[in-house]
Amino acid sequence: MEVKIGVQHTSREITLESEDSPESVEKAVSQSLSSGSPLRLVDRKGTVVLVPAGTLAYVEIGTARKGGVGFGQL
Repeated sequence: MEVKIGVQHTSREITLESEDSPESVEKAVSQSLSSGSPLRLVDRKGTVVLVPAGTLAYVEIGTARKGGVGFGQL
């Protein structure tokens, strides 16, 4: 699933592919905002992304991907 994170005072957003469920990402964002602790997400390759809660502008949570682009089987 694709997650896009907008950061204040930055023209580019952070985009990552996560294997977490949309509910899990939403919970992590809510906990980060309520506690003031950094938002911590891990992408499909295992890269850890940390964003300070005070700089979050928005978080866009996509739906789970069904499959990639390519040739289907008949």
